[in-house]
Amino acid sequence: MIKITFLAVEGCLSSSIANLIDAFTIANLWHNSLSGKAMPLFATEVVALEGKPVISSNCIQINPHHRLDDIVYSDYVIIPAFIPIPDSRQMQDSRILDYLRRQHTTGTTLAAICTGAFLLAETGLLNGKIATTNWQFAKKFRHRYPKVRLEIDNILTEEDNLICTGAATAIMNLALKIIKSEGSGKLASACAKALLIDLNRNSQAPYSRYIQSERHKDNEILKAEQYMIERLDGNIVIDEVAEFVRISPRHFKRRFKNATGDSPLNYLQKLRIDEAKNRLENTLENITEITRRVGYEDDSTFRRLFKRHTTLSPREYRDKFLQVES
Repeated sequence: MIKITFLAVEGCLSSSIANLIDAFTIANLWHNSLSGKAMPLFATEVVALEGKPVISSNCIQINPHHRLDDIVYSDYVIIPAFIPIPDSRQMQDSRILDYLRRQHTTGTTLAAICTGAFLLAETGLLNGKIATTNWQFAKKFRHRYPKVRLEIDNILTEEDNLICTGAATAIMNLALKIIKSEGSGKLASACAKALLIDLNRNSQAPYSRYIQSERHKDNEILKAEQYMIERLDGNIVIDEVAEFVRISPRHFKRRFKNATGDSPLNYLQKLRIDEAKNRLENTLENITEITRRVGYEDDSTFRRLFKRHTTLSPREYRDKFLQVES
């Protein structure tokens, strides 16, 4: 039997524990049905630091089965998501970090849900390894943990028995991965259908927005950003933006990257893709018209760029996210 331990921490997102336990309960039922044996495949348990009830971010009480130190070995330890994300000092309880390090040393797979990747990164285990988290917190994560190879477009990453998932609903992608690895593809397929989960969903890119959640304080670069936003439908030349804010082109590009984390050209492309997403979701404008409105003359160039940023064609994106009646 595969033992899965859920770590409950004050302020965590209760759904990242409860929903996964439900998924493994359903997997056990399907396992029994497909195998003809009344024997569960997964055993789940919840642990907390002192074994006492934990209050989640939405004030739901989580009742653990054990204290942290009572657990000697698990096949998987699941780290929950946090909303809001605690600051780094709040995540530095040595007892929790040491527990996670010990578990990993014994061969346990550690799996962090969404912003739980911040807690996993605090252990240092992710240094030099790939990870993902909720796309909205990519900049914060990179700033805190520059040694981690963040691949933010991925819904799920795995390296050296360390798994990270994207936004909170990606927990089901994690559930299906574990069900397939420890059970079978047939079992994972049955569970995916029962839970209405898309087995082929592997990217956060279609869902992300280019949001500057932590605004910088470089006033000239802020003016440059606003200049681009107001002229998205025109021919924007980066050197002309630099001239507008009275900075030499070479220094402007370096200063822009320091302030935003992106080159001016990449930033401009992301702004245009965001505007295209907005128009595909909220208008019935055709693709050619949208192409022009976001500053591109050639439809094929725009389509290639859009797919590179989102993994979907403009038509596929509209079919998935259109908000108005056609």
